[in-house]
Amino acid sequence: MLRRPEYRRALVFCGIIGIPVSLIAFWFLVLLHELENLIWVDWPHDLGWSDPPWWWPLPLALVSGAVVALVVLRFPGRGGHIPAAGLQAGGASKAAVPGVALAALASLPLGAALGPEAPLIALGGGLALAFRDLARAPATKASTTLLGAAGAASAISALFGSPLVAAVLLMEVAGVGGPQLFAVMLPALLSSGVGAIVFTGFGHWTGLNAESLNIGLPAPPLLDVGDVGWSLLMALGIGVAVHGMLVGGRIAARLVAAHPLRNTVLCALGAAGCAALYAGITGRSPSDVSLSGQATLSQLAADPHAWSVGSLVAVLVFKGIAYTLCLGSLRGGPTFPALFLGGAVGVLLSPLPGLGVVPGMAAGMAAAATATLRLPVSCVVLVVLVVGNSETVPVIVLAAVVAFVTTELLPQGPGIPPFSAQPGRAPRPASSRP
Repeated sequence: MLRRPEYRRALVFCGIIGIPVSLIAFWFLVLLHELENLIWVDWPHDLGWSDPPWWWPLPLALVSGAVVALVVLRFPGRGGHIPAAGLQAGGASKAAVPGVALAALASLPLGAALGPEAPLIALGGGLALAFRDLARAPATKASTTLLGAAGAASAISALFGSPLVAAVLLMEVAGVGGPQLFAVMLPALLSSGVGAIVFTGFGHWTGLNAESLNIGLPAPPLLDVGDVGWSLLMALGIGVAVHGMLVGGRIAARLVAAHPLRNTVLCALGAAGCAALYAGITGRSPSDVSLSGQATLSQLAADPHAWSVGSLVAVLVFKGIAYTLCLGSLRGGPTFPALFLGGAVGVLLSPLPGLGVVPGMAAGMAAAATATLRLPVSCVVLVVLVVGNSETVPVIVLAAVVAFVTTELLPQGPGIPPFSAQPGRAPRPASSRP
């Protein structure tokens, strides 16, 4: 493959495209982060509250649901794919970029319990194709596949703090193998590496933060039988629970497809109502339930004992319901809330005999992410890098495998309705892997 001149040219072009795509993705992440701080921190402080009041998510959800519904109805690409379908690669379209960006801006900072990874994949792939057309490069099927994967990897690499995660994730999402795998992933790895360098440089030069996912758990003592045994049982339970959320998200997607405007708004308000109930019951910020959970996961890892048992149970229940509703209605990615839910389960169960906080969180995050994405290798790499130590790798791998097998063997539930699929693409059956 490397001896072919056209492939070498494509490889160089992917490296070059990684620069503008990563820059745009960086500023998009910064914009999301700044809007989230403005809406959930600065505005409540300016109005005299230390935390957002219990009702704060409700008007935001009304705006979010209405805007997302209008984007779905009016914009090419319908704002990106339904999160309940999992992460998807391929089918990148430059025409979908405005709708994807607008739907993400209307969802994520305004309280959707979703993450930014799915919009970044769509934006990166679409922008790469747009730059190809600006450069008047040949638009072939092979170049579309290569540039779509490279652009998506470049955009998503800094979000997870590593080009390796981006490359492995796109490899599994693409679902190709053999020589095709090498042909797709080498440009993706190159482009994501370039993107990571650009992100790092701009993070230091500007002083702004694009929120790379890294919670830095401390190294635990050596694993024992209790850590491994409880991790396996926890992964089994998490696999069943997360699979139920995904099925619920697909059901919500079918309801939204029947009446997009009304039911999108209702789902958004339902998720906001969960956050309001959580805040009223626990006295904590409703942002624990709303938003992606990335910042809250870092707080949980830094001081797990600050959470009472009641607060952990409440956040699992209410965020789980909110996550289910958002999976079928708003726009974003499913990864970050799943990581938080898995980590919270690990903290909740850590008092069990022989189970430590760090192994519990690591195994919980691996199980929840794998059950959500059905990408076991990517989830293992992601959680190992997020946790930041090698001692927990065995339970991470075991938990991911158990969760994957569990979710694959369960009934898959309804598929995503055709209305929710991207134009020109058939909806992915619920039982198929991304």
